[in-house]
Amino acid sequence: MSKINVVDMAGKVVSELELNDAVFGIEPNKTAMHSAVVNYLANQRQGTQSTLTRTEVSGGGRKPWRQKGTGHARQGSTRAPQWRHGGIALGPKPRSYRFTLNKQVKRLAMLSALSSKVASNEMIVVDAIKTDEFKTKTIVAMLKAIGAENKTLIVLDSVDKKVIKSAANIEGVKTTQSNTLNVYDILNCDKFVIVKGAVEKLEEVYA
Repeated sequence: MSKINVVDMAGKVVSELELNDAVFGIEPNKTAMHSAVVNYLANQRQGTQSTLTRTEVSGGGRKPWRQKGTGHARQGSTRAPQWRHGGIALGPKPRSYRFTLNKQVKRLAMLSALSSKVASNEMIVVDAIKTDEFKTKTIVAMLKAIGAENKTLIVLDSVDKKVIKSAANIEGVKTTQSNTLNVYDILNCDKFVIVKGAVEKLEEVYA
């Protein structure tokens, strides 16, 4: 089992934590991670884009000129796609982009994402993240102390409204819980800051 330092909110090393290699030490599978990211982004799409077809635009009730004898090409309506203000041919209509991944791929992608953060030294374990009041300064000071001032994902072991609200106004910082963690958020951050209790919960679920 690999070991990682556990720091406090001031950035001081307070202990050492053994990581389960079955969760944080596997060979990352890029294909699985890519599939999980594509799945996440596809499921975020609302699919509400819609264009008007020739039957939905207004006007075009009569034939613009007679069929023969004018020298023009024959036309049945001024709302056909080739006309200005005409309907759109084969345009997008509301649809769902959702699709599902099988459980094995989901699991492999999550383990690969977690292991990749450990391998690249982008994972920081904090013994506890707490604040007595809604103070953005407290979280800013903590992130500076532990060296996580860029795009950061903070993973808590439970919902803490004071921490979540305090971090909400910091650009590039996102908070989540161990039970709502997803592969996209893990890979999309520069620093993966996780509470010690959340590490234990992840190991309990995935080991």
